[in-house]
Amino acid sequence: MKVLFVCNNAYNPGNGLSTSVQNTIRELRAHGVDARLMAVRNPDPDGPQPDFPLGHFKFPIFEPLIYANGFCFARIERKVIREAVQWADIVHFEEALFLEDAVRRIAVRMGKTCTGTFHLYPHNIAANLGLPKKNLLNGILIRNWRSIVFDHCSDIQCPTEVVRDYLEQSGFKARLHVISNGMRLPEKPVVAAPVSPDPVVEILCVGRLAAEKSQETLLQAMRYSRHAGRIHLTFAGNGPKARKYAKMAARLHEEGVLEIPASFGFYTHEELKELACKSYLYIHCAWVEVEGLSCLEATREGLVPVIAEGELIGTSTFALCPESLYPVYDSRTLAERIDWWIEHPEERNRMAQRYADAARDYDIDKSIEALVAMFRQALDAPVR
Repeated sequence: MKVLFVCNNAYNPGNGLSTSVQNTIRELRAHGVDARLMAVRNPDPDGPQPDFPLGHFKFPIFEPLIYANGFCFARIERKVIREAVQWADIVHFEEALFLEDAVRRIAVRMGKTCTGTFHLYPHNIAANLGLPKKNLLNGILIRNWRSIVFDHCSDIQCPTEVVRDYLEQSGFKARLHVISNGMRLPEKPVVAAPVSPDPVVEILCVGRLAAEKSQETLLQAMRYSRHAGRIHLTFAGNGPKARKYAKMAARLHEEGVLEIPASFGFYTHEELKELACKSYLYIHCAWVEVEGLSCLEATREGLVPVIAEGELIGTSTFALCPESLYPVYDSRTLAERIDWWIEHPEERNRMAQRYADAARDYDIDKSIEALVAMFRQALDAPVR
């Protein structure tokens, strides 16, 4: 089975889609699938490169904003595209943008089977353009994505049930498969070590510092927390909102709300694991999230999460108790949840083990087996 993955940018370490694509291709190859990638060349000359490399198209006017969000567009190089599509049994789309439109047209003409993964809501793009949650662009984008790519796919991977429900409501015609992107688990089950909230409460928040991630909710929650004075916030990530959030955190420190200055930085996978192991809580604030594997990777280490709950947040399905959820944007309730966990350390440490055990359901081997089964089913389906 030869599967061509089509993705604009697969080499940005701060981009969840890039990480997912690389992990999936690596694991598929380990399971005997000949998976290859067509994407923009890796800017690191010493790093891995796509099997079918494309040039970088710099989008007029918007390129600084696109770059700040950890993304780039590929040039449409039809000779490379035809070579890649001709090679493949299945063309698998990771997005539905200009590149994918061009690839789909060639794939349909060649009679190739097409599949896809839904990684991105229209709301992610609209939010980074500064538009409100409800706007005309969301509907335009999802209809456009359907028509240019997804309606030509026989099967689509939905990382969570929330995504499947959204695609069903949006009129998608393909078979929808709920398959987590998955993560690599340690060979031995994690034994969660007890963590004390005294004298400092370490709170970790991982993700791009961007509009849809809504980290300002956590910063605002500090004004309502009874324990803000001994909380140390660590924001792991970068993005267009980095300067704004750093200023908000500095103001909280200057006003005496936070006695310990918040930390901001970009961390390696191993460093994030170490942070998760020593932290007391993990906070996930995003108001739109397809899956949120950064949260799952934290719970894998026995870190208890508090997750925003809303109609477009797949991450909320990871919560195991009401105290791990709060209504999206509600900084007062988030503060109440944080205070509750600080004041119930025995329950926090008991739930830490439950979260570590539950994370094992998202073993990437299970995801890859389900994805391979989806590909086999797609090969048996009529070409759209």
